[in-house]
Amino acid sequence: MIDRPTYLVARREFIENARTKTFWIGIISLPVIIAISIGISALLKEAKGEKTYLVLDRTEDQWVSQAIEETSIRGVVSVASELAAADPDSAETKEKQAELSRRVRERIASLAPDHPMRELIDRMQPLVEQSTEGGDGSLQALQAVRGLDDLPEETQSAFFEWMSSVSRDPEKQRQMKAFLADLSPTADKKFVRKSLADLGLENTPPEELTEALDQAVGRGDLFAYFLIPENALESKEGADYVSENVTDSDLRDWYESLVTDVLRNRRITDLNLTKAQAASLREGFDFTEISVTDSGERDEVDSSAKAASFAPIAFVYLLWIAIFTAANMLLTNTVEEKSNRLIEVLLSSVSPNQLMTGKVLGIGATGMTIILTWVATALLGVQFVGDGALAGIDLTAILADPLYLGSFVGYFLAGYLLYGAILVAMGSVCNSLKEAQNLMQPVMMLLLVPLIAMVFVVQEPNGTVAKILTYVPLYTPFLMMNRAGGPPPTWEYIVSTIVILVSLWFAFRAAAKVFRVGILMTGKPPKVREVLRWLRAPVGTVPVRPKTDS
Repeated sequence: MIDRPTYLVARREFIENARTKTFWIGIISLPVIIAISIGISALLKEAKGEKTYLVLDRTEDQWVSQAIEETSIRGVVSVASELAAADPDSAETKEKQAELSRRVRERIASLAPDHPMRELIDRMQPLVEQSTEGGDGSLQALQAVRGLDDLPEETQSAFFEWMSSVSRDPEKQRQMKAFLADLSPTADKKFVRKSLADLGLENTPPEELTEALDQAVGRGDLFAYFLIPENALESKEGADYVSENVTDSDLRDWYESLVTDVLRNRRITDLNLTKAQAASLREGFDFTEISVTDSGERDEVDSSAKAASFAPIAFVYLLWIAIFTAANMLLTNTVEEKSNRLIEVLLSSVSPNQLMTGKVLGIGATGMTIILTWVATALLGVQFVGDGALAGIDLTAILADPLYLGSFVGYFLAGYLLYGAILVAMGSVCNSLKEAQNLMQPVMMLLLVPLIAMVFVVQEPNGTVAKILTYVPLYTPFLMMNRAGGPPPTWEYIVSTIVILVSLWFAFRAAAKVFRVGILMTGKPPKVREVLRWLRAPVGTVPVRPKTDS
């Protein structure tokens, strides 16, 4: 039982921290910073500028780039056909329509003034506005992609007249094909393909073309260009990607996947395979992941189960921050009160053991407040991510899992009390924060080990390294939390609990011996030999510091 003086000290320590605005600002700042970091990363990805590229296709009749374009057009026509046949009132159809409409608007907004699509918009806009509630420029293009059944006959006639003019102009045909290809689900709105005519290089001799394109890239007229060799089907030698910025691989990866698909399909066609044979060649081979429990029962592993197995990484990281924060608060508080002589006043009313225990418990309650606030914030935050689900993973279920939450709270208390005992003893022998920071370095080195090992341990939670580190008391809370996705056998939970409880008993006993002597000591900090002598002294005795000649 906790006696009244110890309780009063603990309450004072908790209230001193919890009543300040800076304490709550500090607690909320971590989840806010994490949320802002995720949001900024997403915004920066979206804020990437357009990348212009050109494809110099040297295959016969430029069949590779033509096949990519035709595949893209077939993709958008397929999507449009599905939308035309789908239930117009269903949520899925409306979502797909909105996505296609967005792509159309974005592509129209980026069109050059002389693009043939501009001509179509100008000719059809008045007709559409007369027959609908209004047009924003994307409706005409969307109808052209999906079909004209919903438009009046006058509008359809205008469209076919325009199509007739496009069919007589090869350049307009090329531009329209490129426009449709850009609407494909495989297209990326950040990548804009340019032609030699766009760069004024259509009359450049072939032997000078690569040099001219290199200069265009150097001037910034192009982000990059691709060179597809004549024998692309047989060899990739001579297939170049030329850019000033080769560290940004998004464009290269995207176009490489398109070329790979086209070449694979051509090879399959050349083999005269049936559709079934071709499909079997394209099909990969996957193993179904099945986990087995201790009782031998099988259970198929889904995305949520995978996420749950990696969830300990996040919990360990938060556990590390929570323990470090709370233990560091305890160290700082002890040193400050010793340096300003407040400790002497407190010791006039309570014993050293009561003071030390009250401090540890009070700061521990503060740490629990931090943890509960983080958990509540996390549970609230995931509600804004698709009702707590992300990519098919139920984040709310993971955060509210009693196994994780119970382990997290229990291992926080165990880890905090262990490191708290060490740091409160360290703080008692320091006269200033500078001395305490110097002594903190070895503790920090010890605390880094579970962080370094946490990814390895979560991948092999019942491996030899994980088991060895589990029984090192300073790492037991972190390792058992890290292995929760395994999970470890029940007997390991029991043995590790015994290890941590025995370690806490020894740690508090040793800390009490150091605290009762060091807390009132001033002047030169004690040497390690002197501290060891305090630890060997019988309980109830206070070793006298030997006098030194000065």
